[in-house]
Amino acid sequence: MLQLAIILIFFIIMVLVGVLTRKNATDTKNFFVMGQKGTTLYIAGSLFATIIGASATLGLAGLGYTRGLTGSWWLLPGSLGLIVLGILFAKKVRETGLYTLPEIAAKQFGPWVGMAISIIVSVAWLGVIGGQIVAVGKIMSVVGIGSPEFWMVISTVAFVGFTVIGGQWAAIKTDLYQGIIIIVGIGGGLIFILTKVGGLGNLFAHLPAGYKSFPLSESFGWYDLAKMLLLVGMVYVVGPDIYSRILSAKDGKTARHSVFWTAGLLAPLAFGVVIIGMSAAFLFPGIPAEQAFPTVIKETMPPIVSGLVLGALLCAVMSPSLLLGASTIVAKDIIHTIKPSFNDKQLLFISRISVALMGALSLLVALYMKGIISSLLFAYTVFSSGVIPIIIVGFYREKLKITQAAALVAVIGGGSTGLVSQLLKIKYLDIGAVGVSVVLLFGVSLVQNMFTRQKTVR
Repeated sequence: MLQLAIILIFFIIMVLVGVLTRKNATDTKNFFVMGQKGTTLYIAGSLFATIIGASATLGLAGLGYTRGLTGSWWLLPGSLGLIVLGILFAKKVRETGLYTLPEIAAKQFGPWVGMAISIIVSVAWLGVIGGQIVAVGKIMSVVGIGSPEFWMVISTVAFVGFTVIGGQWAAIKTDLYQGIIIIVGIGGGLIFILTKVGGLGNLFAHLPAGYKSFPLSESFGWYDLAKMLLLVGMVYVVGPDIYSRILSAKDGKTARHSVFWTAGLLAPLAFGVVIIGMSAAFLFPGIPAEQAFPTVIKETMPPIVSGLVLGALLCAVMSPSLLLGASTIVAKDIIHTIKPSFNDKQLLFISRISVALMGALSLLVALYMKGIISSLLFAYTVFSSGVIPIIIVGFYREKLKITQAAALVAVIGGGSTGLVSQLLKIKYLDIGAVGVSVVLLFGVSLVQNMFTRQKTVR
């Protein structure tokens, strides 16, 4: 009961933060991008907390539980992706002065491409947000009060309400504090569980040999590594939630520094969480893999400490950043594009309605999918193949002579191929979908440019 009481206090505090920051979310600029006033500390903290949500805690520990050190490749590509983002694109993204990823696409290739990417992101991110909601159910099932489905519904209502009230100000401010608590929680979890297993040496001695293999193992080969680097890593180079943070920074320098600080934190975090999952495999064999992390917290820490860490973990998993980013795209890049006559006050109201709608749809996805990594990988595949090549190439559009028609064909062709690869479970087509997008980008552009030159000659 003590653990539940602490967790409920976290819920209440989160809603109060939303209420207290309501005065800052009085127009769309403040609601969407924090008035573009974010400092390095706030932006880096929010990026970190957003990334270490469901996949980087429960999902990552679950991979450590089932396959050992190679499970860290779920998060390590994120660190590499952020480094690429910081070097090449973070400053450029912030200097656009826009609010969303599809707005950047529309600026690069026109409104039709922006609209197509808006639809892909909105649909794909239902799976990402759904993964968050599934994680809440898995955490609360360890506490043992109520069913996972009950807590999935309760948590959705709580973080939808929090997001509707406070917008980006509330999201970024709470993300920073949750990130700090999670770092302390993971560090504490490592200390407690390594003491229980007798240290790393004893842990490795009692686990199957494949658990110690890195960077590859019998269950994780070159194809798996390539898939992680491409389909997961590239989401950190181009991602709606990542870009919403960058666009909230006060300037390009702040955006770049924030990205680099976050990248530096992810690598040690990846190995720390995976070792917690491996320790759970040694101490608690037979439990569901994605319950490894909360089980370790509950069973190896004193009740008051485990309650605090579970509460912080729950709030990090429930970070409103993903929901707010997707809802902003629905409101600003789909609804407002279709009907641009809405004024700022009306658009703010529509944005809040969009938050509630996306939250409800994501809950339905969560109740159907019931798996964190599977839900996220589905979304990442569709997004990576339909969006990422277009945005990256768009920064060099004039030099590469990429046409608007080619970008639109690539969005539709790449995204559709990625969707088919996931629905029909066709091996290699998930990576191939990104190749389809790239080929269409350059192929259609080449043909169009040839016809244009021929017309000019005539």
